Amino acid sequence: MLQAGIVGMPNVGKSTLFNALTRSRNAEAANYPFCTIDPNVGMVVVPDERLDQLSKISNSTKTIPTAIEFVDIAGLVEGASEGAGLGNKFLANIREVDAIVQVIRCFENDDIIHELGSVDPTRDIEIINAELILADITALDKRKQSREKKAKSGDKEAAAEVALITKLLPHLDAGKPALTADLNDDERVLMKDFFLLSSKRTIFACNVNEDELADAVANPEGHPLVSKVKSYAAESHGAEIIVISARIEEELIELDQEEAAEFLADMGVTDSGVSDLIKAVYHLLGLRTYITTGEQETRAWTITDGDKAPAAAGVIHGDFERGFIAAEVLHYDDFIELGSKAAARDAGKLRIEGKDYVVKDGDVIEFRFNV
Repeated sequence: MLQAGIVGMPNVGKSTLFNALTRSRNAEAANYPFCTIDPNVGMVVVPDERLDQLSKISNSTKTIPTAIEFVDIAGLVEGASEGAGLGNKFLANIREVDAIVQVIRCFENDDIIHELGSVDPTRDIEIINAELILADITALDKRKQSREKKAKSGDKEAAAEVALITKLLPHLDAGKPALTADLNDDERVLMKDFFLLSSKRTIFACNVNEDELADAVANPEGHPLVSKVKSYAAESHGAEIIVISARIEEELIELDQEEAAEFLADMGVTDSGVSDLIKAVYHLLGLRTYITTGEQETRAWTITDGDKAPAAAGVIHGDFERGFIAAEVLHYDDFIELGSKAAARDAGKLRIEGKDYVVKDGDVIEFRFNV
C-alpha cells in the first residue's frame, strides 16, 4: 500500500495531525523536540460522501470506504543531512514513503516552543527542503562515481544514469527539488531508481489556531502566515496547500457525530480541514476510486490513475481480471441524477465497456467475468 509521510520541524503539529487522521492517540504529542522517534504508521479512511448516497439508493447493509497509510516521521532539524538530531533516521524514513505531507506551523502560541525560537513558515520549509536536497546531492555524487567507469567502458545503462545525474546536480545545487527538474518521460522513469528525497510529491498542510481556521480557509491570502506558505509552495514545488487545525480535529476524537457537528459549527466551519487533506493526499499519490453497490454492500475500491477495466476488476479478485469479459459502467453523477440503475439504462447512461476502458474516479461498476 502506498504511504504518505508526515514531516516537518519539531513542534509544528505533526503528531497531533497524525492522531487526528487516525482517530487515535498512537502518536505522542508533547511540547519538546523529538517526542516522535520511531515512525508511527496508521490506516486512514478516505472520506467519500458518494458512498452514503449510493448506499441509500441501494439499501446496502454495509458501507465500506477505502483507506491509505500515513506515517508520522520524527521532526527534522537543520543539519539532518549530516546526521544532526535524528537526521539519518528521519531521511531513511522519508525515503520509504511515496509522498510527503509537509506540516507547516502557521500559528503563534507562547506555550508551544519552536525549535528555532520563532514562527517563520518560509524558513521552516527552506530548512526541510535544503536537508532533503543536500542528502540527494550526496547520494547522486556517490552514484555518479560508481557509474562513470562502467559508462566509459560502453555500458549504455550506466551512461544514461551519468547523463541524468549530470543534469540533476546543477538543479539541486541551485536549491531546487528534483521534483521540479525539467525531465522527459524516460528520464523521470530512470530517476525513480535513484530514490531521491526531493523527488517526492508534496503537499503543504498549514496548521493554524482553532479560532483562525474559518477565516484562513475562506481567505488564505488574508492569513499572513498561510499566505506565505501558499506563495512559496507554488513557486518552489508547484504544490497546493490545505489549511487545517489539527488541534480541532484531535478534540473531535472524543465526540460523537452530533456533538462534533455542533462543535465545528461553533467554530464557523464544517470540517477541520483534515478531510480535505486526506482526499488531496489520496489524489497526490495517484490513486482513484471506483465503486460497487448493491443490497449487500456499497464499497469503494482503490485503483491507480490510468488503470484499465481488467486491472480494476483484479482489485476485487484475481479471477475477475483473468476472466474479464466486460464492465457495466455508470458514473456516480448520472446514478444520483437518475436515481437507479434501471433509470440510467433507460436514459442510455449505463454503458458496456471492454478491456481498453480507462476507469474514471467515481465510476460505479459491475463486472462480467468467466473463469
